[in-house]
Amino acid sequence: MADLTLKAAYATVTEDDGFRFVGFVEEDDEGYALFRQPVEGGAVWFEVNDEEFGDDEALAAVSLTPKGLEIALTAEAAPRFGWATSVAIRLPARCENRDEALAALTEMLGPMLQTG
Repeated sequence: MADLTLKAAYATVTEDDGFRFVGFVEEDDEGYALFRQPVEGGAVWFEVNDEEFGDDEALAAVSLTPKGLEIALTAEAAPRFGWATSVAIRLPARCENRDEALAALTEMLGPMLQTG
């Protein structure tokens, strides 16, 4: 069981100021998870609910499962995430723009994104 769980109602993919953003947002914008990377590639920033809860060295592993994304955070990043070490992003079929966001995230994360 993940330390933090978000149930996404919609997803977004945007490019701005040289960065690509992939976000997953709960209903009524109550919570979100955001991945950010320079368009030309490089480190992936990950944050949950607030920029204060983010880091560009947070991702230890990301898995795509039938329920959504399972994210393992590095031990070094845990203090930035309120000592959480894992995040689950539930992606129900009705999650708007889910497939577009997953395609962009696959490109962004490359081999770090495991499917299974």
